[in-house]
Amino acid sequence: MIIAVDGPAASGKGTIAKALARHYHLPHLDTGLLYRAVAATVRRMELNPEKEADAVAACDFDELTLADPGLRDDDVGQLASIVSAHPLVRAALLQRQKRFAHQEGGAVLDGRDIGTVIAPDAQAKLFVRATPTIRAQRRHNELKNRGSAASFDQVLADIRARDERDSSRSAAPLIPASDAALLDTSFLSIDASVAKAIALVEARRTPA
Repeated sequence: MIIAVDGPAASGKGTIAKALARHYHLPHLDTGLLYRAVAATVRRMELNPEKEADAVAACDFDELTLADPGLRDDDVGQLASIVSAHPLVRAALLQRQKRFAHQEGGAVLDGRDIGTVIAPDAQAKLFVRATPTIRAQRRHNELKNRGSAASFDQVLADIRARDERDSSRSAAPLIPASDAALLDTSFLSIDASVAKAIALVEARRTPA
């Protein structure tokens, strides 16, 4: 069984995807980490994230990069949103994601184009969303816990800018798959969000 979990930044898709992977005993891939690894490599190599050729050159990153906790930093996330808009970057990472999705036994993947591009044949597709203000509150609290001094207004502006980039890019824009179940986590607890996600997956599973 392949489960595709898509949605914008701070919607809760990563938490939900990890919980689904535990529930169904499936491997999980946060595909956003791949783009964050490209972004971190671009920065380390002092390349220009706006230039597609530079971003593509950073796609050949060391696998150990994926274990770097610094990939979760907000500035890396901003760069990741920029490099992920390049069609050739998405093409360079496409097969790696497809192989993970179609491994024996299935998998859970979360990102922004899993149900539309990476695994359009997924048995269950969720599109997780929440209001920009609530997503900004979540991200702001997360950053504060890490010692960041970023203001709420700056975080909200960054969230909206990322939404615009992700939704308007020509390659694999952030849109729900036509057959995805929508899950709005704006006013749900983590436990309630996970329970709703499991119920949605159960409703869409292919009978054995």
